[in-house]
Amino acid sequence: MNATNYTQLLQLALPQVIIVVTALVVMAVDLVALRKRPFRIRFTVATTLASLGCAAAILRIVLVPAQANLFDGMLIANPLTHLVQVALLVLTIFTLLLSADSNFTEHIGEFVLLILVATAGMMFLVGTQDLLVIFISLELLSLSLYVLAAFNKRSAQSWEAALKYFLFGGMSAAFLLFGFSLLYGLSNSTSLTHIARSLHGPSLNPLLVIAIVTTAIGLGFKIAAAPFHFWAPDVYLGAPAPSAAFIASSSKVASFFIFFQVMALGFVGVEGTAAPPGLVRGWTPVLALMAALSMLLGNLVAIRQTSLRRLLAYSAIAHAGYMLLAIIGHTPQSLAALLYYVITYALSTLGAFAVIAVVEENRGSDELSHFAGLSRQAPVLSFSLAIFILSLAGIPPLAGFFGKFYLFVTIIQSTPKAASLLWLVVLAIAMSAVSLYYYLRVLKQVYVAPPADKATAFRSPVFTQILVLILAVAVIILGCAPNLILKWILAAVQASGL
Repeated sequence: MNATNYTQLLQLALPQVIIVVTALVVMAVDLVALRKRPFRIRFTVATTLASLGCAAAILRIVLVPAQANLFDGMLIANPLTHLVQVALLVLTIFTLLLSADSNFTEHIGEFVLLILVATAGMMFLVGTQDLLVIFISLELLSLSLYVLAAFNKRSAQSWEAALKYFLFGGMSAAFLLFGFSLLYGLSNSTSLTHIARSLHGPSLNPLLVIAIVTTAIGLGFKIAAAPFHFWAPDVYLGAPAPSAAFIASSSKVASFFIFFQVMALGFVGVEGTAAPPGLVRGWTPVLALMAALSMLLGNLVAIRQTSLRRLLAYSAIAHAGYMLLAIIGHTPQSLAALLYYVITYALSTLGAFAVIAVVEENRGSDELSHFAGLSRQAPVLSFSLAIFILSLAGIPPLAGFFGKFYLFVTIIQSTPKAASLLWLVVLAIAMSAVSLYYYLRVLKQVYVAPPADKATAFRSPVFTQILVLILAVAVIILGCAPNLILKWILAAVQASGL
């Protein structure tokens, strides 16, 4: 590595460096100057400093755009990676600001540091096409999320959730590393583009089949796709609300993006077909099976849930099935549809967890019965929650509706794959109809069910209401005028040559 390449490497990684430096500054300020101050002041200062650091990283990306491919994809900079990184930073800012009213921990500097370190890991993850950097970035992200899930020391559920998350995560990392090692052995390279050039042949190597399956298992865990979803309900339920919101939103954006990259770039030529009458071995049948299981299990089990957190967890499993369709399509248009879907899904999920946090603070639980009569005590939060729930259900004219519509149309038009994917699209539409039942159960409690006889005064922080309302308005606007971000996504995909 010569001095020029090293300087360019530092310049490309400057947004990530800004995030890491911000994390260290927040930690130092909290430990040195604010340790004996009230929780509210410490959280406000820490989240404000961290948000400013994220804003500085966004400015660096937007004002000094770069396009480079260093060391055969070890670090990539192009309009697409920049767009995804900006989306991750915006979601991180909202997560930080929404946690300002929390009181689940006294280790505030450490909590904010872990959020920022996880964000840096995600930014590296979406900015590479190299197996080694992908694995290291995923582990940096995962280790941060394991600790964030266990951050509420006063909750046994938090510890239990984190332990399950860690154990299942360790197993998935082993599968992923085994798959990556096989890919390296077959291609003698860790670059996705070089691997793709080495995999062509008249028939699939048995080792390549194993590599496809183990890689799908490892990445399927990250997106909580069935049957690798076991951690999600417990983590969504037990983790502190800001941690659960971060896991359910930002990490999904990064994980789905890199899943698409690995499959669409690294396994070119070994796709196979997912048409039931005549399956051809490859990675699309594997992902088709995961998608079908996720949609069926996620939607059907969600019907039985009485906890809104667990309901959102099984809903996330179902949405993972929908989004896997975009990866199976593996066209530039399906990538654009995936990014629009996952970003708007993340906004809705983040807002829903913000409302859950306020309800838990006032009523002590996220059980659906505790949302009874919420519209009479917190009309702004109730309206926003209704927007988020209806968007997740795919009701027009919200962002969730256009996300599903655009995704399904893109998949059907992805010739010559349309015939093999039509059954999955039909299943997705049917399961979307099923999801209406459990989503409407939530709104029934909020707007129809009478409040409890002994309902106490409801404290709803004004700042949280403002942030939640901003998220709700964003979901409405992006549904009514999707081209506001879709044009940037399409332009970025086209400019990046995918």
